[in-house]
Amino acid sequence: MKINKSILIALFVLPITLLAQVKDSTAVSTKSTKSKFERAAFESSALFESQTNVVNVKGTLEMTINHRFGIVNTGPNSNDGLGIWAPANIRFALNYAISNRINVGFGTTKDSRLQDLSLKAAILRQTKDNKVPFSVTYFGTMAYDARTPENFVHSTDRWSYYNQLIFARRINRSISLQVSPSISHMNYVESPMPSNVFATEVGARVKVTPTMAVIADYNYSFAKYSTNVTKPGMGLGMEYSTGSHAFQLFITNYRSILPQYNTMLNQNDFFNGKYAIGFNITRLFH
Repeated sequence: MKINKSILIALFVLPITLLAQVKDSTAVSTKSTKSKFERAAFESSALFESQTNVVNVKGTLEMTINHRFGIVNTGPNSNDGLGIWAPANIRFALNYAISNRINVGFGTTKDSRLQDLSLKAAILRQTKDNKVPFSVTYFGTMAYDARTPENFVHSTDRWSYYNQLIFARRINRSISLQVSPSISHMNYVESPMPSNVFATEVGARVKVTPTMAVIADYNYSFAKYSTNVTKPGMGLGMEYSTGSHAFQLFITNYRSILPQYNTMLNQNDFFNGKYAIGFNITRLFH
């Protein structure tokens, strides 16, 4: 199935337009009130497969490695070493901050040979005096499936898209929360699956030491159709972070890494033991 290209362009360009308007109004209010921005609610730009409200400062290059081992096989004939010996999925990405509010990126993923472009923009930022009580961040990505032509009927079938708004708040020094509605689109899906799917993600981070935190994530997809139901995503783990480095180790029932594929196609039931061990590594170069 196809979607009107003008709609997709509008979805991708709209956040930049909103950002420009908000930036102008923020500049005026800042001169009169001098409100100080609160620190970002999260330490890393990623939370498992989800994004956070972290937007790097101008000139920062971010390198990201996402690794997912195979789904753990707990059956009587299990011989996959908790999924470590099973087929794994991995993504490598570079993101660059072209301004203090806009980051752009490129990534490549092993499964389906996905090549993705992303845009992340800080629309609103939480202030310490709570005049702005939470941050609003836009994240969008478009992916190209680079497998051989025999896997597709039309060349446009290769494309998929994802748009998300991230509402995040730093509750205090230890606790941060976010809620992120999203819409995913694939140009080709098998009937009767819809080509557009809405979802909502809820994420949390609880700091236990200055550098260690417990992290959790839940993503509910509204993709229900006559023959199947997309399973919600869950992740639980630990995060170690410093000023320029973050390492997350966790279990998750998502393996596709790119959000539109996870949101629309996930069939692993976390509560039925269908999960994988994964880790994210983020490194900043200022």
